[in-house]
Amino acid sequence: MSHRQILQALTGLLAALFTAMLSTTIVANALPTIMADLHGTQTDFAWVVTAALLANAVSTPIWGKLADLFNKKLLVQLSIVIFVAGSVLAGFSHSMDLLLTARVIQGLGMGGLTALAQAIIGSIIPPRERGRYSGYMGAVMAVATAGGPLLGGFIVDSPLGWRWTFFLCVPLAVVALFLLQVTLHLQHVRRPAKIDWLGSILLTAGVSLLLIWVSFAGKPDYYDWWSWETAAMVGGSIILLALLVLVESKVAEPIIPLKIVTERTTALAIIASVAVGIAMFGSTTFLGQYFQLARGFSPTEAGLLMLPMIAGNLLGSVGSGLLITRFGKWKRFLIIGTILVIIGTGLAGFIDHETQMVLVGLFIFVLGVGMGLLMQNLVLAVQNTVKTSDIGSASASVAFFRTVGGAIGVSVLGAVLSSSVSRRVTEELNNAGMPTDGSGTTATLDLGGLPPAVQEFFRIAYAEGTADIFKIAAAVAIIALVAVLFIKEKALRRTLDIKPTSSNPVEPGLAGGAEILHTGAMSTVEPATVPNAGSEGTRLAGDPEKSGTTRA
Repeated sequence: MSHRQILQALTGLLAALFTAMLSTTIVANALPTIMADLHGTQTDFAWVVTAALLANAVSTPIWGKLADLFNKKLLVQLSIVIFVAGSVLAGFSHSMDLLLTARVIQGLGMGGLTALAQAIIGSIIPPRERGRYSGYMGAVMAVATAGGPLLGGFIVDSPLGWRWTFFLCVPLAVVALFLLQVTLHLQHVRRPAKIDWLGSILLTAGVSLLLIWVSFAGKPDYYDWWSWETAAMVGGSIILLALLVLVESKVAEPIIPLKIVTERTTALAIIASVAVGIAMFGSTTFLGQYFQLARGFSPTEAGLLMLPMIAGNLLGSVGSGLLITRFGKWKRFLIIGTILVIIGTGLAGFIDHETQMVLVGLFIFVLGVGMGLLMQNLVLAVQNTVKTSDIGSASASVAFFRTVGGAIGVSVLGAVLSSSVSRRVTEELNNAGMPTDGSGTTATLDLGGLPPAVQEFFRIAYAEGTADIFKIAAAVAIIALVAVLFIKEKALRRTLDIKPTSSNPVEPGLAGGAEILHTGAMSTVEPATVPNAGSEGTRLAGDPEKSGTTRA
């Protein structure tokens, strides 16, 4: 396939990914306003993010398995519809409960786009060339991430109000669906569908119980870290996850294929992904809150102040993709990226309510470059070690563990921030002769109705609390560096599938695997037979009667 043909095929996919990413990031700077309007707390703030991440995480392996069993194009379109439904419901939310429900639905749709975008790219582009196109995907994500906070801030500050940050995605989604229908054409090999429903239930229950425990432990109105509730939740989560491992080792089509995730490169990439997810999602989620509550900027201004991090992310993602395609080396970018994440979060750990904004911008720029170097390339490293028939599950597994790390990070660091703010504000109020019982206003996100002197206490507390969570994120990122150092670099193959033995060679450049891609600009090509690419993939893909393929 030529560069032009691949870009044509990816147009609709990138448009869909852009829509979902924009709809997610556009809410970032609106959250403080939403919390004030719906009377939410710091815990609610964290759960608005965690709910979407949790739904994303638990659905990603399911989408990945579905991608190995069903037509990827239809699944992408379905995930867009689900995401839009969640967005519309969120726009009409009048309470925190309804908003959290809508965020779960959004997360389910985003999980599909996360898994399927990587799987489709892995199915049609050889690893050696994949860096370039992963870079394009990273660029689209970076533009959406950059435009989202800016657009969201503008909408919140306009007469439209925060609800239109959710409604805006609907027309964009319609355009993305049309482009997908026109530009993306995949032939799918019919295979028996065996969904591991028991594994899916155990996975959802185990992860959810753990995150619920993390979110509410130590809160005055709930339970202590050391309590019978903690023992019940943690013990129950461990039992559920242990049963998950047992089930996954027995079923024919596991939702998390243990054979894949225990391979050295995949296992280390998963460890790194969890750590990066905690550091990335956990720290950056609260940046908009820092700019608005600790520094007093408007939502629009907060969006502008996020640009250095987005620019760094764009530079790291596109730059590393082009360099990897040219030189075929990828491990050095993982190492450099992890080091930059540690440096960026470590430096941000020293900010306060008076830090020069130039320095804050520099710190988050470094963090953004590091994230750009890591995100796509961890998936690339894994895809290079598995067969095309397993790319969907392998890609989804890495994305799953990264998102779980993010959900854990947002929950834990959100709890740390909430406790830190409450403690510092209580101390300041007591020192000022305004004693408090440690609840109520010390957890508020609506500072507008407070006296100016008390507002200053909150600004100082939020700034110092944000610095605390960046320090924790830097410490966690060190784990990612250790994991990356132990990953063994393998040369990126130029064929789609793992090259067979010399006794059954595959001509370089011809496609192997379960799906063959066609665009309107392509002539009909009969790919070579690929042994061991799956029971159906061993037939000649050019013969519909023999291959059992359908085209969408």
